[in-house]
Amino acid sequence: MDRVTWRNGPDWADSEVAAHVRTELRMRHYSPRTQEAYLGWILRYLRYHGARHPSEMGKTEIEAFLSALATKRNVSASTQNQALGGLLLLYREVLNTRVGWLDEVVRAKRPKRIPVVLTRAEVRSVFGHLHGPKRLAAVLLYGAGLRLLECLQMRVKDVDPEMRQITVRGGKGNRDRVTVLPSASLDDLQRHLGNVRTQHEEDIRHGGGYGKLPGAIAWKYPGAEREWSWQWVFPAHRQFTDAANGRLYRHHLYETVLQKAVREAVIRSGIAKRVSCHTFRHNATHLLESGYDIRTIQELLGHRDVNTTMVYTHVLNSDYPARPSRLSLLPPDATHLQPRKAKKPSNIPTLFLP
Repeated sequence: MDRVTWRNGPDWADSEVAAHVRTELRMRHYSPRTQEAYLGWILRYLRYHGARHPSEMGKTEIEAFLSALATKRNVSASTQNQALGGLLLLYREVLNTRVGWLDEVVRAKRPKRIPVVLTRAEVRSVFGHLHGPKRLAAVLLYGAGLRLLECLQMRVKDVDPEMRQITVRGGKGNRDRVTVLPSASLDDLQRHLGNVRTQHEEDIRHGGGYGKLPGAIAWKYPGAEREWSWQWVFPAHRQFTDAANGRLYRHHLYETVLQKAVREAVIRSGIAKRVSCHTFRHNATHLLESGYDIRTIQELLGHRDVNTTMVYTHVLNSDYPARPSRLSLLPPDATHLQPRKAKKPSNIPTLFLP
């Protein structure tokens, strides 16, 4: 790649290197979120070193940048590794740098964390403070083990009420999987889809009713943007006009809408835990307690490695009452702490004692 003349200010996003990075990410079919994150870290790295050309920098500059992230910004190990992933893509794929020092850059060690889980009573309490499509979405997060975007980006064609299953398209790692459609939510889901279809037909009568399609589907199948099967299960409340073609599109429900609703429901429930939308997915422990095997849960959650699913066994509650505490093994009178009587020192005059 030719040497780039770097510029400071808001025109960084239009620089030649940024264009090369975007092209490389799209050619490799990275998700839009990953593209945005990697490009952001690359631009931060270049700004940190005064807009120097990346070919003039190497292992020392990368380690200095990653060290600053950890010491000055206190980022987590996963964020630090994400930044490193973007920089490795810059050097290996964009600049075609084939030198040994790239393999010597050390990744941050991610700590093992135990997920936060809710009891069944707490889950019911949170659901009791949610209403309408937001409640249905939360129920699917819990009952089908969906990630937040997997739920909100679900389309009508991905729901099969007859087979009682949901097909997750392009999940984490761009992998598809099939998970269960909770029978308890089937009636609410069908009523919701009826309302969504009525809204979609109304949009079409007013010149809208378009939905953004993935990849080249819109080019291969003209008119598919308006088909019912391609519409979002959880559409947004408002339409927007696409500046490219002037059509009225309806996006899916934005993540922060559901996140805010769940956060408020948790507060109203009085639950003193750090609960998010992803916490409902963490409640795979309820499946373990009900007798499901670990491999079945791995398939439902879409974990690539069973060790990821095994984390939930560390917070399993079913056998806790059977485990005796060491305090219960002591004699009954030993569990009550008795105040010790102060002894009068013999080498200190009585006058000076309290």
